[in-house]
Order: sequence, then C-alpha cells, then structure tokens
Amino acid sequence: MFRPIRILLLAGLAACAASLPVRAETVGQVGVDWLGNDIKIDAVRDPKVNGVTCHVTYFDRSVIDRLKNGNWFEDPSNNSIACRQTGPITIGDIDLSKEGEEVFRSGLSLIWKDLLVTRIYDKANDTLIYLAHSRQLTDGSAKMSITTVPLFGQTVTWEKGRPQ
Repeated sequence: MFRPIRILLLAGLAACAASLPVRAETVGQVGVDWLGNDIKIDAVRDPKVNGVTCHVTYFDRSVIDRLKNGNWFEDPSNNSIACRQTGPITIGDIDLSKEGEEVFRSGLSLIWKDLLVTRIYDKANDTLIYLAHSRQLTDGSAKMSITTVPLFGQTVTWEKGRPQ
C-alpha cells in the first residue's frame, strides 16, 4: 500500500526538480516555534541578469505541524522577497513583455502549489521588478511580495543592446 504512494511522491519530486529554472541556496533558517516550523531564506541569482541576487523567504512546516493539522503535502503561501545589485549588472536576453519571465519556481505542495519569482522590466523607469507570488491549480493566492532593482545611473551591460 505504501509503495505506490512512495513512487508517486518520488515522481512528483523529480518533476518539480526538473522544472526549476534556477537553483536556490538556503542561506538562513530561523525556528519560529516548538513544533519545529521554520522560516527559510534562499538566495536566488537571476540566470539572465548577472549581478542581481534575490533573497526569498518562505515558511517550512515541520512533520509535527503536518501531523497536528492533517495537511501533509502543503506549505503556506506566505513569502517575501528582496533583490539587490550584488555585482556588475549584465542583462542577457530577457522577456520585455508586461507578463515578464519566470526566474524561479519552488513547490509548496506535492503538485498543486508553487512559489514563483517573476521578473518584469519597467522600461519607462529603467527598473527590474521582481514579484514573489504563489500559483495554485484551483484558487489563486493574493499573497505576494515585490522588490525592484533600479538601473538608472548604474553601469549596465545589455548583451542584446538596450531596449528602444
């Protein structure tokens, strides 16, 4: 009986890992209660914008909390983001549309919910916008966080030329 569940879980984890645009490095972990719940802080480098690093926080539920509340396969949608220039900025072939481009994705549940970081270029203000939000299969979440990296006055190299 447990073997099919284990196979499904491993297949889901493999699918999630294969779909990640970039890898995150956990750089901090803060315990928030006696149940073992933590706030984790991941460093995410934008794969198409060298010199920008985002720090994303999220809530990581413990096994005890999962047993207590009965929701085994899901973490809350709460998250926060801060992105800063951490080196010389070189911008590759980024999506310049209003929808932007997914920079990072991490599963918050077995298959139904993801934490995403989307980059949008605000041409009028010469600024990169990074939006952290959750995507769910059935119900979208209004929980989000935003940060910006202004390019005005910075030495920025555009590999494909500055957008006109």
